[in-house]
Amino acid sequence: MEKLNVFLKKTWVKWSLIVLAVIILFFVLLYASIYFGLFGKVPTHAELGALKQAEATQVLDQDKKLIGKFYIYDRQPLEYEEFPKHLIDALVATEDVRFYEHDGVDNISLLRVFIKNILLQDKSAGGGSTITLQLAKNLYGRKDYALFSMLINKFKESIVAQRIEDVYSKQEILTLYLNTVPFSDNTYGIESASQKFFNKSAVHLTIPEAATLVGTLKATTYFNPRKSVERSQSRRNVVLDQMVKYDYLEAPKAAKLKTDSLIIKYHSFNHDLGLAPYFRALVKQELQAVIKEYKKPNGDAYNIYKDGLIVYTTLNATMQTMAEEAMTEHLSKLQVAYEASYGKNAPWTPNKSVFKKAIQSLPEYQRLKKTGISEKAIDDSLSVKRNMDIFSWKGDSTAMLSAKDSLQHYLKLLNTGMLSIDPKTGAIQTYIGGIDYRYFKYDHVSQSERQVGSTFKPFVYTAAIENGMKPCSYYSVDAVTYTNYKNWTPTNAGQDPNEKTDINYNLEMALSNSVNTIAVKVLNDVGISKVQEQVQKMGITKELPSQPSLALGVAEITLKELVGAYASFVNNSYGVKPYMITKIEDKNGNVIVDFKPEILEKQAFSDYTRQVLLEMMKATVNSGTASRLRNTYKLNNAIAGKTGTTQDNKDGWFVAITPQLVTITWVGNDNYNLGFKTTALGQGANSALPMFAHFYQKLNKDSKWNPITKSTFETPSNDVLNDLDCKLEKEDGWLKKLFKSKKKTEEFKGDE
Repeated sequence: MEKLNVFLKKTWVKWSLIVLAVIILFFVLLYASIYFGLFGKVPTHAELGALKQAEATQVLDQDKKLIGKFYIYDRQPLEYEEFPKHLIDALVATEDVRFYEHDGVDNISLLRVFIKNILLQDKSAGGGSTITLQLAKNLYGRKDYALFSMLINKFKESIVAQRIEDVYSKQEILTLYLNTVPFSDNTYGIESASQKFFNKSAVHLTIPEAATLVGTLKATTYFNPRKSVERSQSRRNVVLDQMVKYDYLEAPKAAKLKTDSLIIKYHSFNHDLGLAPYFRALVKQELQAVIKEYKKPNGDAYNIYKDGLIVYTTLNATMQTMAEEAMTEHLSKLQVAYEASYGKNAPWTPNKSVFKKAIQSLPEYQRLKKTGISEKAIDDSLSVKRNMDIFSWKGDSTAMLSAKDSLQHYLKLLNTGMLSIDPKTGAIQTYIGGIDYRYFKYDHVSQSERQVGSTFKPFVYTAAIENGMKPCSYYSVDAVTYTNYKNWTPTNAGQDPNEKTDINYNLEMALSNSVNTIAVKVLNDVGISKVQEQVQKMGITKELPSQPSLALGVAEITLKELVGAYASFVNNSYGVKPYMITKIEDKNGNVIVDFKPEILEKQAFSDYTRQVLLEMMKATVNSGTASRLRNTYKLNNAIAGKTGTTQDNKDGWFVAITPQLVTITWVGNDNYNLGFKTTALGQGANSALPMFAHFYQKLNKDSKWNPITKSTFETPSNDVLNDLDCKLEKEDGWLKKLFKSKKKTEEFKGDE
């Protein structure tokens, strides 16, 4: 005892004890100050018991397959019973082997870390963090306190962790952890990670897949499976070894699993990427508008980013994939032909007027112009190069480009729109608003209004038949000059306006071959107002021009509205309004609102008219302007259709009508000053039709789609068949030829 007293009286011992006491007191006071909220409020047991985590809104296709999400944090929760046992085993074996034994803070692990890591400098000792401590960090994050930030955060997390252990069972803690833990690519929760990296629910994760995702938790960027399969696979094998070490997995099975290559099926739910981005953007827009009208049971407004809503849509993900593949196959080749047709002296080159006008419309040009600087100074500014991502059909790339370079690149690109609906309901099956949503946000299905060209002609003929004109009415293909419309002379493609012809076509021949001169003559006879009324009955609300060129499709109509009108030809003469959302539920599965098909209340035309027009549009496919569906693409399905090409080949259209699916495709340049160089390249049969053809070929290859591809049209009535039973064309008699004027002029009276 005396020796101890002597030892304690030594100066260095005294000071050592004093320093130790001060350190202990410091830690005690710091811990107490944190505990009582001096460094920010620590969540209470009650608050922890009422945890609310933001949940992503899920967008599902018609088969309840996840196609997109709206979120601040990409998170989807699961129940404990839905987690595979091997997922839990992998997590515990790798992240916290004593999880079931500690109360949130593993003192034994901390002591091991202190001795090995700090005293023995053994970096392999690992950390002392538990799953519960990690959960505390995931839930509340960390703050910067300037001094002792790490220590303060660790103490706060230990307090929260112990309170979590008081409030929740071990199973509930694992559930909270797996639903909130951050994975690679800014993904939160195991379900979101599983969907993103393996395109499946976490419920169906295999042992290697579960081990892969658990392995990323050590360093989500470094072990990102998308960025480095090799590193991720190596880390996966470490997790499998841990499972063997702690008796969660037999060594032989682990050894076999480690030989398997890591295969990921990456499926991004980024708003700009993934399947049907234009469709999802429109769903989001509609969801935001609709959900404002509804409140939660407690009276609060719904938040589409946080409340875990479930949106059921009409889209068919498999068909959408086929449609997108068809679009890529066709547009990538058409783009090459489009550029080649113009050669080196193309209108998008800097010395051309189209390019100069486009430059002057740039927001940056207009901003610089307002500053008063010279044109040369503006040009110099727009010529400064910087690193930027660019779209290309050969694959995205990064390049040093100026604003002028970028404009030249994008000015030449063709764009597209494609929409397929169920004609009986208007349910949207596929939706392509453009070639790539990342670079082209403008939606060519719902936003773009382009001249519809010859796709308008069936509406003119529908009005004519509905108002008593017979299918076997004959019209001369001769051009006519309409004197009361500035001597306007509509002609047919490739026809000399002064060329004398003696041929007369019946309506079927005229429509199936898209004869311009006859379409205008039919409009003249039936009247513009009657055609406008007919179109309104079919569901098109756009105000149409009251001029003879209406027959040739100068009206600018959205593709979405156009397809709803065309549905009437296979929907008992009723037009439909295309729709995309069938039901919205809250996160608990309670229905907030559901939607029914919007079918127009009245028939747009008679059964007789419908059957006549269908036969005419079948002829378009069988022998008319769309016959390459049969000859080139070998499609033998029941298809009616109509091609369309606008003036100067600015727009190419194709309407495909089948008994169970109506599809419209459009192709053109966003800059309306740029059309196709030649009609052969730009006509709808070449620019727009192949996209549908490729799509339908894909459907034909899988018997799953037989209800669509093998469906047949209704059988026409005897009256329809009898009225169509006449020669398609006939020549003028010799007497008529004798007195026929070389150049015919008249007034257009169809608007009187």
